[in-house]
Amino acid sequence: MEKKIANIFKGDKVIWMVFFFLCIISIIEVFSSSSTLSYKSENYWAPIIKHGVTIIVGFVLAVATLNVDCRYFKLATPPLLILSFILLLWVLIGGGSTNDASRWVSFLGIQFQPSEMAKMALVFAAAQILSAMQTSTGADKDTMKYILWTSFIFVGLIALENLSTAMLISIVLILMMFVGNVSLRQIGKLIGKVMLVMAILLAIIMVFGNDKEDLSEKQAKTEQFQKSEETKKEADDENFIEKMFHRAGTWKGRIKRFFDNEEIPPEKYDLQENQQVGHANIAIASSNIVGVGPGNSVERDFLPQAFSDFIYAIIIEEMGIWGAILVAFLYIVLFFRTGRIASRCENYYPAFLVMGLSMLMVIQALFNMLVAVGLAPVTGQPLPLISKGGSSTVFCGIYIGVILSVSRSAKRKQSGAHTELAIEEKLAEKN
Repeated sequence: MEKKIANIFKGDKVIWMVFFFLCIISIIEVFSSSSTLSYKSENYWAPIIKHGVTIIVGFVLAVATLNVDCRYFKLATPPLLILSFILLLWVLIGGGSTNDASRWVSFLGIQFQPSEMAKMALVFAAAQILSAMQTSTGADKDTMKYILWTSFIFVGLIALENLSTAMLISIVLILMMFVGNVSLRQIGKLIGKVMLVMAILLAIIMVFGNDKEDLSEKQAKTEQFQKSEETKKEADDENFIEKMFHRAGTWKGRIKRFFDNEEIPPEKYDLQENQQVGHANIAIASSNIVGVGPGNSVERDFLPQAFSDFIYAIIIEEMGIWGAILVAFLYIVLFFRTGRIASRCENYYPAFLVMGLSMLMVIQALFNMLVAVGLAPVTGQPLPLISKGGSSTVFCGIYIGVILSVSRSAKRKQSGAHTELAIEEKLAEKN
């Protein structure tokens, strides 16, 4: 029996423990924060059962992936890139919308976010390019060019509907190039150009954005159904720029609210207008450091996306500052443990691959936590392996599986002592 269990939980045990604890926290907090979903579905258990099934699917995919030898992941890169490109075009043309953004497609009744696959495909591609372009003095000077040409179209397609995800994958790719020994001078020039593009993009947002406020999911859906045929016709007559940047209004509202430093008295604060940030702050303040206890959250009934984008605020409310530190600590352990796995790899590809995937999860977690505590504008990024979400949870399971596969099957570096011993043994055999 023990042998059968060991065959399932192969790979690095610390990564397994982090995965396990994050999933346990997810089940507890999603169950607690899904009161609005329970009310809508008129079924107390439906949201957590659905989320539990998603976690099980992620676990099964993690086990399946870790049993694949890491050298075969290179073969997955071309089909992943092609499929991601097709799905990103599909979501722009006929994808489903959430909060005025087309982010998912439906296939056989299953909703799917192509951007999740695209993120993984770009990390796979960057790891392969970086490993192939290594020289004795670092990465070849053309390495950055190949990565940029590969990622440009994907990041652009993602940015039209999900700017925060495009920024996330861009940051990860830049960090991968830093880890992959790309010239610091080249990286510095790239960052300068990115900052310039961001400034131009910000100007476009502030000019073409209609300054509408970011609505909750329920409000957005209500307004969508209330649109008259005349309004729809007017929307179709919008100019090309407005169609391309139809999310500019939401982005503009979030940016303005984040940089608005005006002190507002509590009695004048409009919770309808700023309900996400307002109720998140109330949830954090209500924790009284020690927390109110799992299942005792009050703000879960008022905070939009409490089970997803703002679940970290609910964690703080229920588990206090120690719960918040525990969650952050688990992601830190995941990152540093993955770094140790990468440092042991003899070949470049598996090392760059696991570092890219771990940075993808950890930086996304950082985005989510900064938003929840009011240190960053609202981005809509879920907390990896904790927030309720289908595509995100499933692909995070695959990321964990890839990291475990590398820890299990990647060829390891030999220490100096082991190398000398191996040489002596070979000489003894010859004599």
